[in-house]
Amino acid sequence: MAESYEINVTACRARQQRVLRVMERLGADVAIVGLHEHVQYLAGPRFAWTHSPLAALASDGRMTLIAPNEPPAVAAADDVRTYAAQWHSTLRNDQRQAAAQVLLDALADRKPKRLAVEFSCFTQHLAPLGGELVDLEPELYQLRRKKDPDELARLRKAIAATGKMYERAREMIEPGVSELEVFNELQAVAVREYGEMLTGTGNDYACGAMGGPPRHGRVAQPGELYILDLGPAFRGYFADNCRAIAVTDVSAAQQSAWNAIQEVFRHIESTVKPGKSCKTLFHEVQAMLDRAPHGKFVHHLGHGIGLFPHETPHLNPHWDDTFEVGDVFTCEPGLYAPELQAGMRLENDYLVTDEGIELLSDFPLELKL
Repeated sequence: MAESYEINVTACRARQQRVLRVMERLGADVAIVGLHEHVQYLAGPRFAWTHSPLAALASDGRMTLIAPNEPPAVAAADDVRTYAAQWHSTLRNDQRQAAAQVLLDALADRKPKRLAVEFSCFTQHLAPLGGELVDLEPELYQLRRKKDPDELARLRKAIAATGKMYERAREMIEPGVSELEVFNELQAVAVREYGEMLTGTGNDYACGAMGGPPRHGRVAQPGELYILDLGPAFRGYFADNCRAIAVTDVSAAQQSAWNAIQEVFRHIESTVKPGKSCKTLFHEVQAMLDRAPHGKFVHHLGHGIGLFPHETPHLNPHWDDTFEVGDVFTCEPGLYAPELQAGMRLENDYLVTDEGIELLSDFPLELKL
């Protein structure tokens, strides 16, 4: 049966139930979210970044959605109301205030004693609700780690597009190809694979460099490695994986560095399981790559992906996360040095299961096919 990528109301309602349990623990009467990814997580629709939707979940389970302009065709909400995001086709700059007023009207019969909100963006336009504020945001980030089947379907679709993008990149990368030409063509590949516009895009399209956007007038040179770190998003869910492709022949130093990185992937795939420390894993890989004959490893090892390009868990010495069942994460070891022109970063996407991890980005890692 074909995979469904449509809004799954049942899955959204299950996520609302998880939030209700958090609200009970926090003693909150109402939870209000305004970040686009949290509105989507709980209610279903992914609204444009130019709009300011709001969603409110009451302790009795009633979900209120404030949508821009028109009610969405499908939403996991009991009360859907709208505000005018545009006047005569012009986007308003006071959308948050307009949406907040509609939500105040919707909650007029409630007098919450405690509100669970996102401290990073809670609007003072909702201050008339009263009540003590408690930060719901850290709890939401933790809940988002365990990906539901509807989320995994979209992530797999997002990741599949990167495989198609790398196929095309390997066909076109040669001396003289421009970075902007590669960028434009790979965006088109992703759009064709999705059959619709991208929710978002990234990350690195610079040749002979650690990373960066495509540069006007810059073309690939013989001997360089072209690092492509691709992060297209499908209906709100971001892929993120990287390949390094040789512009011409692979040098002995480049092949030696590539071999060292393959040892890292073997270590990852044999040792990562629920409960493993991400910080410990980072230090294990750092020690492995410190012994590599060429290049240095100078950045994080990876991170979670989902409704935002970087999520928990963090494979990074600045956090002390542990892997949990349901995490979808990237692993991106790299080595960089002048003799590697300028280096390589190879990145896979994985799902943490009860037994270990499942590879989600099963396409070639080789520098040259």
